Amino acid sequence: MIFRRFLGAMALCLFGLSAAPALAQQGDPSFNLVNRSGRLIFEVYASLATDQDWGRDRLGDNALPNGRSFTVRLPQGPCRWDLRVVYERSGGPTEDKRNINLCAVTEVVFDGRQIGQAQRGSGPTGNPSFNLVNQSRVAVMEAYVSLSTEQEWGPDRLGNEVVPPGRNFAIRLPEGPCLHDVRFVYENGQADERRGENLCDVTNLILPLQRQ
Repeated sequence: MIFRRFLGAMALCLFGLSAAPALAQQGDPSFNLVNRSGRLIFEVYASLATDQDWGRDRLGDNALPNGRSFTVRLPQGPCRWDLRVVYERSGGPTEDKRNINLCAVTEVVFDGRQIGQAQRGSGPTGNPSFNLVNQSRVAVMEAYVSLSTEQEWGPDRLGNEVVPPGRNFAIRLPEGPCLHDVRFVYENGQADERRGENLCDVTNLILPLQRQ
């Protein structure tokens, strides 16, 4: 009997350990947005890192002066979110923070530094959305698109979708910098990559990618 209780306790411990990673990405992503940019923030957007659009302006009719904070209430659930603020006026300069684990922080500071980096190094701006056209012989299982200034690929833009040979898939990206890195993973495990692609000049991105 003692031996059976010991095995039961061990099983519960192992279950807890195996469940911990899965539960780690769920929680309360609400946070305080702090403006330390020296500018006025007119719009605030927060969307799941897996979403393809920014959704509604979280500030509404308000504006956030420099040195002030604003509580962004988000529903409990996934922790990975993308954030964007718009400075000065509607349609003004923007600053993004991508794939943030909001369940692990209580505040997110926007200091305006990424605006300067974008103006100096990211090149042209516009609408980088495009249609993925699969003219290869195998299905595309994953698609990654990240700004050329970023260090990580971010979320799979296909989500749970698969793009079979001969089919198209619309990849929607927020307006802003045009230069992106792209990576596509095929059903056979092979990948296609291109760096520094000006997606604002592209309507249809055809796979397999032509080597430059």
